[in-house]
Amino acid sequence: MNKTLEFCKNVLSRASFDRALFAKELKKSFLWLPQKEALELKRWAIASFGRPYAGIIASTFAAAQLG
Repeated sequence: MNKTLEFCKNVLSRASFDRALFAKELKKSFLWLPQKEALELKRWAIASFGRPYAGIIASTFAAAQLG
């Protein structure tokens, strides 16, 4: 697996205590990753943080026009 993707997952896990920080880090993560890996990050984020951050995840990826 890509080291950048793993790094992004680690950062998001650590930032998950704060909604604003999680949203900021999710947006940055998306910008760093190629589309295929960004989609993988989206799936992981939904599986890991779908309940508390469903709206943030959906709006971040909708703005990026990714599935």
